[in-house]
Amino acid sequence: MAKDCQTVIPGTFPTGWQKTGLEWVARLNGGRDVVLALDLTESVGLNDEGRTRLRQIVEKSLQPGDSVYIVPFASSINPLNTQENPLSNEKSIVYKNKKEDTERILQIIPFQSDERLQNTDIQQAELFIYQELAKLNQNRLKNNQPIQEQSIIWLTDAPLFTQAGIPSNVWIETPADSPFRDTNTPESQERQCWIDWVKKLPGKERSQPIPTQNNQTYNLTVVDLPPSIQEFCTPTPGGKQTCLVPSYLFNQLWLPVLGLILFTGASLFGLNYFRLLQKKWTIKVKSPKDDELKTLYLKNNQKITIGELEGLNTIYSPGDEIRGYIKRKGNSLYLEPAKNAEPIFYKGRELQKTEKIITNRIRLNCPDNRARDFETEINIIK
Repeated sequence: MAKDCQTVIPGTFPTGWQKTGLEWVARLNGGRDVVLALDLTESVGLNDEGRTRLRQIVEKSLQPGDSVYIVPFASSINPLNTQENPLSNEKSIVYKNKKEDTERILQIIPFQSDERLQNTDIQQAELFIYQELAKLNQNRLKNNQPIQEQSIIWLTDAPLFTQAGIPSNVWIETPADSPFRDTNTPESQERQCWIDWVKKLPGKERSQPIPTQNNQTYNLTVVDLPPSIQEFCTPTPGGKQTCLVPSYLFNQLWLPVLGLILFTGASLFGLNYFRLLQKKWTIKVKSPKDDELKTLYLKNNQKITIGELEGLNTIYSPGDEIRGYIKRKGNSLYLEPAKNAEPIFYKGRELQKTEKIITNRIRLNCPDNRARDFETEINIIK
């Protein structure tokens, strides 16, 4: 059974290497939490441009695996159905890059404002959204599931990230009975903690003003948050402490890291093998016939002839017929006798079939027609 955090409070920030690990977890598994936070008051009143931009976000920017949440707000969260939590797993729409997913999201978005809704408690909306988003990732951590990047698309004329205790000269639409008007209320203090947390994250905030028909403006603001969780380290007996993130990262990343190590090792092995295949081998031949060493070169899938008339890639043996071959296949070398030919003696016995050469120095004996030994020493330099 999945564990669920009832409340989430800001903890400590993960360390540098932990942040990197959390980013890996999110990127390896893909998907984001995407929140469409929509102000339903008449002062916003989505016009054609606002609807077009919202539709553009849904149709063009969503990625497969994204979980989409639609959070309407005014003086309360989800004012048309206050009993439902719009940022719960049950209300998410998992986008699978299908047309029906896009249509479903567009059908749920309230493109029309509600004349009955007059006030916007923006600080209440901020507290709700940032805390609930943190809860989603914290639940994933507790259940050993991949955490996700998170994005909020705000459509409102209210100012964001204001200081606690928002006065009327900053935002007049805050309800008179809202606890967020007072700096010292628990709600206001809690919201400020979350705002401070969000501002410390390496996120991005971008805004696009949208003019209305009555010469006012509201903003489409995108706040991108990196994958993060609340880290809590607790002292334990023996002078130690237990923390949430290290064991979570181990459980999430040991298999991908092992796969990466194996892939890197295989790639390096393959590259080295390919490099060795391209390298020419040097064959040094010392023969009774010659006073000096003869140098030959052997590439992959080439062969050196033993016998026949002496040429660039041949090893001399008495007589005028081919006795056999030295063949290179990949990084292996083989000694192969010719059919119905004069004998080659290798390792003290006549060569009857192809044998793999496993040393870098060999001796071949190719007796002449009077059975006199003719020993050739061959050194292989790879």
